[in-house]
Amino acid sequence: MTHTPHLHTTLDGPTTAPPLILGPSIGTSLAVWEPQLPALARTHRTLRWDLPGHGGSLAALLPSDGSATIADLAALVLRSADAHGWDRFGYAGISIGGAVGLHLAAHHPDRIASLAVVCSSAHFAEPSVWRERAKLVREQGTEAMVASRPGLWFSPGFADTPRGRALLQDLRDTDRAGYAACCDILADYDVRDVLPSITAPTLVVAGRDDPATPPPHAREIADRMQGASLVEVAHAAHLAGVECPETVTSALVTHLANTTTTEAATDDASRHAAGMAVRRAVLGDAHVDRAVARTTPFTARFQDFITRYAWGEIWTGDGLDRRMRSAITLTALIAHGHDTELAMHVRSALTNGLTRDEIGEVLLQSAIYCGVPAANSAFATAQRVFDEIDKERGSGS
Repeated sequence: MTHTPHLHTTLDGPTTAPPLILGPSIGTSLAVWEPQLPALARTHRTLRWDLPGHGGSLAALLPSDGSATIADLAALVLRSADAHGWDRFGYAGISIGGAVGLHLAAHHPDRIASLAVVCSSAHFAEPSVWRERAKLVREQGTEAMVASRPGLWFSPGFADTPRGRALLQDLRDTDRAGYAACCDILADYDVRDVLPSITAPTLVVAGRDDPATPPPHAREIADRMQGASLVEVAHAAHLAGVECPETVTSALVTHLANTTTTEAATDDASRHAAGMAVRRAVLGDAHVDRAVARTTPFTARFQDFITRYAWGEIWTGDGLDRRMRSAITLTALIAHGHDTELAMHVRSALTNGLTRDEIGEVLLQSAIYCGVPAANSAFATAQRVFDEIDKERGSGS
């Protein structure tokens, strides 16, 4: 009996949780999803996969004669899903991984329960660009791409961080034939005409400083699809999920909580689970762990209430994006003088994608409608939080 090779994959999360497949970007391994994995694996059985010739996947999974297509790559992903008995699953992908998701959602709609497309496109560069890159890599190897990736993948300076260096090493370790075959795929890839046919609930994420797939690419996807939501991540280049993990993780957790099956959303236990995931994504594990540890029999019902109702229903709603919810929350807390809660939500506003300058604008607006003394106190609280964050980053914590 002939053994059919599969993509290299890893599994995380509860075996009984809904399945979620995570696709990587060209030149990286499945490690590109490590910043999001802890949060996603709490509520989903996550399967990460390596592109052919990348990480642990064989380059021979794709044809090396220039004929590889996005359908070929999508078929490999479906083969992995079939191996686990997953008829239907959530899918999130970065760059070429996102392209696979769009193809699957358009051509295999019965398989995709929800879709997230991160720093991707419905059509990348002109075919000649990808053919030339494939030729270069076949002749010189992936080392020929390393020098140009830091400015494309990351904002200035991030390539020198441990995670940045590790991803560049992934590129060096990538098989030239596998990388070139992925270039062949992107040369012919174009799903613009089928975007309106996609019905899966979809989240589109863009890095505002992404030179490879700039925000207009994401807007084109979202605008051509019915009901797709769009999140733009400030100060992020092509690998936004690596560079700004909190913001991307928060958006994904909310999207997945919103697109869980209707049956799962109707009971208190599932609302509590969804709320806890969003609460952790917004406020951070450390804060939530402290709150849980302080829970007593007297406060347990209140903790359950805010997790189910505030976080499991309100914060997971799709009527407002996370940035807007943060701005509203800051204003309400300022109006009522809740400085302790305000400090916590200044941090979460940064996680949700607001910049310090934008937070300042919210506080300034509050001076008009909530009163100058309240805004004065709020500015002091926000400055204290910013100073604490700068000190934490300076100490490497």
